[in-house]
Amino acid sequence: MKPFVSVIVPCLNEGTFLGACLDSILSASYPARRLEVLVADGRSEDGTRALIERYAARDARVRCIDNPERITPVALNRAIAASRGEIVMRLDAHATVAPDYIRLAVEYLESSGADSVGGSMRTLSRGNGPFAESIRIALTHRFGVGNSRFRTGVATPQWVDTVFGGCWRREIFDRVGLFNEKLLRSQDIEFSLRLRRAGGRILLAPDMEARYYARAKLGDFWRHNWTNGVWAILPFAYANGVPVRWRHLVPLAFVTALVVTALTRGVLYVALPYLLLNIAASIHAAWKERKLGLAVLLPVTFASLHLAYGAGSLWGALRVLGGRT
Repeated sequence: MKPFVSVIVPCLNEGTFLGACLDSILSASYPARRLEVLVADGRSEDGTRALIERYAARDARVRCIDNPERITPVALNRAIAASRGEIVMRLDAHATVAPDYIRLAVEYLESSGADSVGGSMRTLSRGNGPFAESIRIALTHRFGVGNSRFRTGVATPQWVDTVFGGCWRREIFDRVGLFNEKLLRSQDIEFSLRLRRAGGRILLAPDMEARYYARAKLGDFWRHNWTNGVWAILPFAYANGVPVRWRHLVPLAFVTALVVTALTRGVLYVALPYLLLNIAASIHAAWKERKLGLAVLLPVTFASLHLAYGAGSLWGALRVLGGRT
């Protein structure tokens, strides 16, 4: 008999995307009787709760878990506590999975010895706009996201430090604990680090495809990266050791170098090499996409990603040093 799988979906005001997310899970090529979906809703105010209730009324596999704290790690932990699955999978509300995603995840967990399995992320745009395509590309290019292999893609299954759309054996939570509820962001990264420190292994399987819908407007992209940057640093106040990967700290080093060299009138020694690398990466990405016009927008997009993230991290570092977390 196939293992019972619980898919947990944290959400807050995701009425626009949640329907597609649930449809992709419920149409999975996995035995319906061996699957449940727990949507942990943070008391949404945009009709999300009513949407969940409609799905639950017509499909008994769907349940709504109340999350009055309205933060992601609490949503995850409440859903895990209420779940029945031998395998637990997380999916964000603004993402969807291919029909064979769950089936393949179970097969990889059973055959590879992995404690966690996830697939490659296919990044799509949430909407239209002049920067929508360049944002999508920046989030899949090594110059934009470093060695985040679930974003940039791999050809064969590989052992990695973290994945998107992770599927875990349930006993993992007994071994390493649940998600850190003090981390509004980066809780998945910190959990993966705890898992690996406990001897667990995380497998990225490229034939498992998850689709993630990225922000389409440059302003929204900037604000999102700022917040991500802040929460690349704040976990240092709440977790043991280094709670993020080194790639998450590179934008902080870059922005700090810009600030320091600006004060000493040597900013060109940092800014000029970065500008040249940015332009080269932009031309490479535009050529790869066969859309050379993007070479004009990509430098702005890459810079928005790195500067916003790095500035947020610098602010986060000042908060940690000042004890204002």
